[in-house]
Amino acid sequence: MERILITGAAGFLGSHLADKFLAEGFEVIGMDNFITGSTKNIEHLLSHPHFQFIEHDVTGFIQIDGKLDYILHFASPASPIDYLRIPIQTLKVGSLGTHNVLGLARVKKARVLVASTSEVYGDPLVHPQTEEYYGNVNPIGPRGVYDEAKRFQEAMTMAYHNFHGIETRIVRIFNTYGPRMRLNDGRVIPAFMGQVLRGENLTVFGDGSQTRSFCYIDDQVEGIFKLLFSDYHLPVNIGNPEEISILDFAKEIIDLTGGKSKIVFKELPVNDPMQRCPDISKAKKLLNWEPKVDRKTGMKKTFEYFKQFSTEELRQTQYKDFKKYIK
Repeated sequence: MERILITGAAGFLGSHLADKFLAEGFEVIGMDNFITGSTKNIEHLLSHPHFQFIEHDVTGFIQIDGKLDYILHFASPASPIDYLRIPIQTLKVGSLGTHNVLGLARVKKARVLVASTSEVYGDPLVHPQTEEYYGNVNPIGPRGVYDEAKRFQEAMTMAYHNFHGIETRIVRIFNTYGPRMRLNDGRVIPAFMGQVLRGENLTVFGDGSQTRSFCYIDDQVEGIFKLLFSDYHLPVNIGNPEEISILDFAKEIIDLTGGKSKIVFKELPVNDPMQRCPDISKAKKLLNWEPKVDRKTGMKKTFEYFKQFSTEELRQTQYKDFKKYIK
């Protein structure tokens, strides 16, 4: 039985990846320090005979007994609310955490896939974004801690690949959504759905003309799985190229949920990208992958998940002073 370590296993993406690899017959070691992850995301796995969990911060030395065939490095805050609240930890997990993971991969002779992000493109001047685009990033802006942590992570991963011969893979993840997202993580889908469920108006920043594309979690996991077992070591975009403006998306959410919310406009956060859409030509060619779940189907499944939250949980996940995180 092949053995895989997943850092950030109690997070949204990490927990779904744990599900996938267990279903594929792997022995899975999950690792998380719960700085943004939740025990609820992995509680269904704790009794699984081939799942082991280690509570640990990857910015400290990582010790794993026995053989290790693969590592997925997904430990990191991944939403604006998180990385603006804990900027130092965000930088450390992208640098020290990545260094420790790559060192472990070298010792164990394991193949490692690191989770990068569309944020490496910053506020892009090229549209849609190809993997060859270097990006337009403000390193000292409010989002710089996340953007530069991930850019450094990619650089270190390539250095280990080139200098030590480590088998590496880099996935650039575009907006992904689905069950197990946190209602208070600050991203647009849980923000809109939380507002609908609380009977609030939907907050659109700027005039809503900025665009995003949304990939359902099942598609994202399948793309990552295929990339891990490919022979390609350079970055690959995994996301859904179907683009929509935030204003149109807000209207879509109101129609989908049957809510009576109105749309209100607030100041656009600093360095908020105006366009974000992946060119997935490489994923199609190299991995024979493209998303299959349409946005309407995926949003329905996601909303059904959020409807399970109690009134008190919805109240507790409301950010009443959101602006202090986006200056």
